[in-house]
Amino acid sequence: MGFTIAQGLVLVLLTASTMAVSTANKGWQFGNWPYRGPYHPNNTQTSNRIIVGDSYHWNFGFNYTNWAIKHGPFYLNDTLVFKYDPPTPKTFPHSVYLLPNLRSFIKCDLKNAKKLGNATQGAGEGFKFVLKRPWQPHYFACGERNGFHCINGTMKFFVMPIFR
Repeated sequence: MGFTIAQGLVLVLLTASTMAVSTANKGWQFGNWPYRGPYHPNNTQTSNRIIVGDSYHWNFGFNYTNWAIKHGPFYLNDTLVFKYDPPTPKTFPHSVYLLPNLRSFIKCDLKNAKKLGNATQGAGEGFKFVLKRPWQPHYFACGERNGFHCINGTMKFFVMPIFR
């Protein structure tokens, strides 16, 4: 299985788009009006504690890619908090994986991923992940049900922290 030119072009386009979005949103309010105050939710001079998914938390059926775009840019040393209910007979379990690269992210391939949080760690105050690698993407996905929650495209997102 080789790496085709089309896959390479998609990789370049996705990387360029990510960088453009993360820098283009800086200093702009929602609706693309010029920045006129502390309106953007992640516009502070110190590290932020950001709950993934806001009040919806880390749950199936919510589009986290859109959430990440709306809440960007993310900065070095910001803390992502993953909150989700522990598994019960009536709910699906969730987990959080850090995927090693874009290819794994696109294919939801968890073979080389690092498990950050198991099905019970998101309960209560959730668990925290600090963004420590500047200008490098962090790919997150739910790995439960053999990656089904990731494969359907909603329970995965990535951020590329920048310097404040």
